[in-house]
Amino acid sequence: MQIIKKDKHGLASLPALEISAHNIKSASSLLAQKILFELGKKEMYAMELAKKLKVHEQKIYYHIRNLEKAHIITETKSAIIKGATAHYYALREPAFVIRFKEFQTTQKIKELEIQPTSFLEPFIEDGQLNALIIVGSPDPHGPEKARSRDGYYGIDLALFLGTFLNQISDLHVKLDTEVKTEDLQNNLILIGGPVVNTITEKVNNKLDIRFDRENNWNIMSTISNKVYHTDETGIIVKQKNPFNKKRNILVVAGKRYSGTKAVMIAFLRHFKEIIQGNKNNTTIFAKVVEGIDLDSDGIVDDVEILE
Repeated sequence: MQIIKKDKHGLASLPALEISAHNIKSASSLLAQKILFELGKKEMYAMELAKKLKVHEQKIYYHIRNLEKAHIITETKSAIIKGATAHYYALREPAFVIRFKEFQTTQKIKELEIQPTSFLEPFIEDGQLNALIIVGSPDPHGPEKARSRDGYYGIDLALFLGTFLNQISDLHVKLDTEVKTEDLQNNLILIGGPVVNTITEKVNNKLDIRFDRENNWNIMSTISNKVYHTDETGIIVKQKNPFNKKRNILVVAGKRYSGTKAVMIAFLRHFKEIIQGNKNNTTIFAKVVEGIDLDSDGIVDDVEILE
């Protein structure tokens, strides 16, 4: 759901979640609202909120329990801080709506072109990138001492994602050789297959569509039970992060670098088809694409969605 604001400056929007009038009571107190405003800025844990708002930690815990029960906030991750487990929380959405009447059919708001952003929402929230992009290192690394060329195509993906962003205020890209354990708790966008990206290799066996190490890294679909052999094939898989089930991963990778290029072309030219889910099960966001050479010059310049 989106809420729209229209003024003399134009249109602005926020993702919103509908909640019941009963649940909104948990956000009625001034302290609860202060907590929500802080969590709207970034994810935080109880002690951190207590220090920020200068109140006793138990009061924070009381409101966090109620807000979580009302589905207004959600736990995003946990971490060990000073020997204790700290649970981080964030808003489920940056805005909330109470509805007292049924929705009515309306004409399209001509000034507003709604993009199919729900596919990207875990990674892009409120116009800001909420994910770590991990690309394979160009230096020899991993069990096969591979050099990644896929990172270059990642620039195209970043340009694509940038069309959905309002601003970038921090660095969001790391080489797989730079990633620390705590980094894996975030939403992750992994570029490159398991040969050239060691983080993709760590999650590969958890993917609905994956690379088969025992068979020349062919792409194997657990959805259709098909196997794809050509170097120009690639995968686009969005699912829960195996390192943190409260976060998501997006894997964009080819069997070889030409397959990764095909995936990038799919994002740029066939995004609306990508977000429709797998052809065999539309509830699963996992695609296989194959690069094709339309003008017969030996270079992949378009793609076919195989499933």
